[in-house]
Amino acid sequence: MYMNTPVYFISDVHLKLSVDEDEKHRRNKFFQVLDKINDTGGSCFFVGDLFDFYFEYTHLAPKAFVDFYSKAMTLRKNGVKLYFLAGNHDYWIGSLIKEKVMDEVHLGDIQLNINGKRFFITHGDGLLSWDHGYHFLRRVTRSRPFIWLFQLLHPTISYIIASHISKNGRKKERSVKSKDKITKELEGIAKKHFKNGFDYMISGHYHLGEVINIDEGKLLVLGDWFSKPSYAIFNGDDLVLKVLSEDD
Repeated sequence: MYMNTPVYFISDVHLKLSVDEDEKHRRNKFFQVLDKINDTGGSCFFVGDLFDFYFEYTHLAPKAFVDFYSKAMTLRKNGVKLYFLAGNHDYWIGSLIKEKVMDEVHLGDIQLNINGKRFFITHGDGLLSWDHGYHFLRRVTRSRPFIWLFQLLHPTISYIIASHISKNGRKKERSVKSKDKITKELEGIAKKHFKNGFDYMISGHYHLGEVINIDEGKLLVLGDWFSKPSYAIFNGDDLVLKVLSEDD
């Protein structure tokens, strides 16, 4: 896959189904970054959980994201390539995202070669060895029977259920001990990829907003857009993390 540089990586924006004042503020900050990408050109890779919940029916798509659809289509019209890797909140995309909004969609981890640098990109859910309950839930919710049954629900009912689940499942501030445990396991996974010739591993999901140098490789765990909005840029030579301040 050829990708125009600079390449931007964004994860865990969690665009919500209800647009209150806080959500408008978050979207404005997010759209300012997209405007910057529009100005510089290149490519943008969404590393999962772009939406807090997304389920597309055959003839229906969530109207709460119309402003994003429009912004994305403008970027594409101006030559910016958009790539999407499904996360645990927005795995259930359909033809609108695949054919109109994004240039390319991936439902699992992906390996890229950009300007001679090898990238391993994952949303990150399901990586932790001890998260057995989630491993089971992931298999169920991504199975064809589950998706078929969910499609039988009226959209109003399904979105009420989804909003409730997303609200209750919102990540709380982790303890230092918990962060250290997660970081240590991610570092172990990254080391294996670096031994196999990868230069970078990029992950979302854990909302850390950190860069960790490991031997000759670099592990980058993107932040979420609630507490630590961030994005990464690969300029063709190196990968750096940009964390937005309140004033940005």
